[in-house]
Amino acid sequence: MRRNILALCILLIASPASFAAAPPGPGCTGGGAMDDTAQLGHFDVIELRRYPVAAGQRPTFAQYYEAWFPAAFQQLGILVFGEFFERGAQNNFTWIRGFHTVQDRAIGNAQFYYGPVWREHKALANSLLPGVDDNVLELHALNAQTEVPALPAVDPVAEAKGAQGVIVAEIYAVEKDDLQAFSSRALQAFSRYDVPGIRPAGVLVTLAGPNNFPQLPVRTDGPYLVALHILRDQSVLTKTFDPLLAHTKQDLTASGMLRRAPEVLVLDPAPHSRLRWLPRCERGASP
Repeated sequence: MRRNILALCILLIASPASFAAAPPGPGCTGGGAMDDTAQLGHFDVIELRRYPVAAGQRPTFAQYYEAWFPAAFQQLGILVFGEFFERGAQNNFTWIRGFHTVQDRAIGNAQFYYGPVWREHKALANSLLPGVDDNVLELHALNAQTEVPALPAVDPVAEAKGAQGVIVAEIYAVEKDDLQAFSSRALQAFSRYDVPGIRPAGVLVTLAGPNNFPQLPVRTDGPYLVALHILRDQSVLTKTFDPLLAHTKQDLTASGMLRRAPEVLVLDPAPHSRLRWLPRCERGASP
């Protein structure tokens, strides 16, 4: 079975329509009107990966990463949804990738990490990493309405300034037996973000099961619930999102279903991050 019984139960939770991370409409493209993201398919497994990079080397690592790896992953059926500079952790490079199935995770990782692109560049890439890469959450969408959107690739001509906007990730460490109840409550709380300048980008929960590519460790201290949001700019973050976030954290902490305080990541997209603010993706925008 592709998902365990708990995951199947969670999929039955009815999510508010206001927090539906629906696929972008036909007008939601980075610049090239011919972009076709529908052919990318569905991704059952989502990884939130946080890498500490050697001091002062994060911009350099990001340049190498974006130049060499996302396209190579995509040729293997793996999608890099986005890559980011984590605020408050000056050396953290954070990225999100997806696999079509659990089985594809093992197959795709083997093809990449034993393949020619990684063999060519791994020495340089690893020289910029201190060797700690196990701060990884292996997740899946809570339901079909809360999947991470596969936005179009950055158009190097129409988006000359690169990816724009701010990404926020809320991470909740949930008590083991409370994931279903907490997920339902969280979806209700997240509906307050249904305002201009904020776009939902997924609600994910821990994917249970063994790590089928143990060369890349993942965290086993779950379960977790992760909510992703795309914000138009810094002004929306400080004036609109932060006050709403304070109420959300208060509500969800009061549930008594968390193992510790929520963690919030504020992420600036790297220049070629798919996950970014696209004005035509906002609710109510004209095609």
